Amino acid sequence: MPTKYAPSVTKYDRATGKKWQEHYYAKSLSTQELFDLINSNKTKPKHKQKLRNIITSRGVKIVKVNKEITE
Repeated sequence: MPTKYAPSVTKYDRATGKKWQEHYYAKSLSTQELFDLINSNKTKPKHKQKLRNIITSRGVKIVKVNKEITE
């Protein structure tokens, strides 16, 4: 099953009465949005690894850079 970055949502059109599901698959995100999710503190380590796998499958090399705290 493809990796999702958010739960699926059931949408409802009040004018026509139709329902449909909208899925949020990580493969549809841009590379920059994937990096933003990886660097977010809210993302779980399990999902971070899945996002890293998607980035490497695109052929992008990930380089880790440590940020120094300057105060």
